[in-house]
Amino acid sequence: MEESNDSCCSPRRPETSSGVTRQEFSTAALLSSTNFVSIPAGEFLMGTDQTFYPTDGEGPSRSIWLDEFKISKFSVSNSEFASFIEATGYVTEAETYGWSYVFKGFIDETTASKQLAGIASSAPWWLAIEGAYWFRPFGGSQTIEALLDHPVVHVTHTDALEFCRWSGYKLPTEAQWEKASRGGLNGKLFPWGDELLEGQQHNTNIWQGEFPQSNTIEDGFLGTAPVNSFRPNDFGLHNTVGNVWEWTNDFWSARWHIPNTEETRKNPAGPHKDAGNRVLKGGSFMCHDSYCYRYRNSARTFNSPNTSTSHIGFRCVL
Repeated sequence: MEESNDSCCSPRRPETSSGVTRQEFSTAALLSSTNFVSIPAGEFLMGTDQTFYPTDGEGPSRSIWLDEFKISKFSVSNSEFASFIEATGYVTEAETYGWSYVFKGFIDETTASKQLAGIASSAPWWLAIEGAYWFRPFGGSQTIEALLDHPVVHVTHTDALEFCRWSGYKLPTEAQWEKASRGGLNGKLFPWGDELLEGQQHNTNIWQGEFPQSNTIEDGFLGTAPVNSFRPNDFGLHNTVGNVWEWTNDFWSARWHIPNTEETRKNPAGPHKDAGNRVLKGGSFMCHDSYCYRYRNSARTFNSPNTSTSHIGFRCVL
């Protein structure tokens, strides 16, 4: 069986119809072209032959050809998403549903009272909080005012597609995302190599300490970090692993990519489906190797396209 109803990495919104009516927006370039880098055409090694989570379908390690493409150095920030909202009046799915999943560690007693009864996650550290959405990411009175350079969160796959449609960009395929994340280094665990720390320096925003009880914040961040935090990989991308999970355009399958065919090895775009879960890449600030060692280049998970949480964002390709 390829899919489960929930994940330790990311809870799932219960099965309902989409809360969004598609709108016709004017196309306008939002992200500066200087924030995009060119990834050269050619082959790279995607996936891994190491066994981390067999049902995730990370393997096999395979040679993939991709044409040249351009991808953003950064995840889409709150500031950029706010410009989109201001220009279009778009209403996100979390707003339409009236709630979103918030990490329990961010919630005070007052906000905890907004937890919706009857909506549960298999992971007790996720709470369905009434009124949580991209502008109020913790579900209380605090807004994004102090987080404008942080990645936007509480965005569904549908929301991300609408942003891309308006801005004139796209979501990356899983293969594009992974090639860009690897930074030209074949077969490495992380965008910078195989060692998590380099000279005792942190290269990414993940959980340190005893999850989910305590975070020692050795990397400097309890929740999300600004999109330009830490040093970039050799292609110039920041925070492809850790910080926030990132939506890709591919539909999920743990097996589609295994056969060695032109479709799966040259500019692969995932399985053809009319609907279903979408691939997420990169892990988040909540990842810890004791339960979710998915802050790696080859790691992957999935979620339903109408799910929003406090640790899922996205970046764009030209």
